[in-house]
Amino acid sequence: MVRLLFFARLREELGTAGEDIHLPEHVNTVKALRRHLMARGEAWKEALGPNKVLRVSVNHEMAQDDTPVRAGDEVAFFPPVTGG
Repeated sequence: MVRLLFFARLREELGTAGEDIHLPEHVNTVKALRRHLMARGEAWKEALGPNKVLRVSVNHEMAQDDTPVRAGDEVAFFPPVTGG
């Protein structure tokens, strides 16, 4: 099981702050997880699509597309933050 967290506009667009999911065997990287979630439907595709700039962390460490995702991990998705 993997714990997913969604922050800021993603939480609003997807209607959830987080959930626990079981990963299919082929979902073993951040990129594969993102594709798996986009297959859930249009809202997911729109929020997580490849044209969306997102930050992802795995177990509180910034992650890249090829970062491994395993059972027991916490994966957080959030939009980039700007400040001033």
